[in-house]
Amino acid sequence: MPQVCLYPKDVARLTGTGYDAGKRLLQRIRTKLRKPARAYVSIAEFCAYTSLPEAEVAAALNGTSAPANRG
Repeated sequence: MPQVCLYPKDVARLTGTGYDAGKRLLQRIRTKLRKPARAYVSIAEFCAYTSLPEAEVAAALNGTSAPANRG
């Protein structure tokens, strides 16, 4: 089953930062979206905030290859 929400360790791995930086980034996303402190952050919400391609993030988290950009 594909992963839908992000945890600090996932954010740290995606951004190349530490666990604490991943926690802070998730908290900033929750604050911007007016979510409670313990609410989950979805891949779509993370990608909208960071401007990262959703397909690439999902592929990195789920261990698959992202579709190639053909344009």
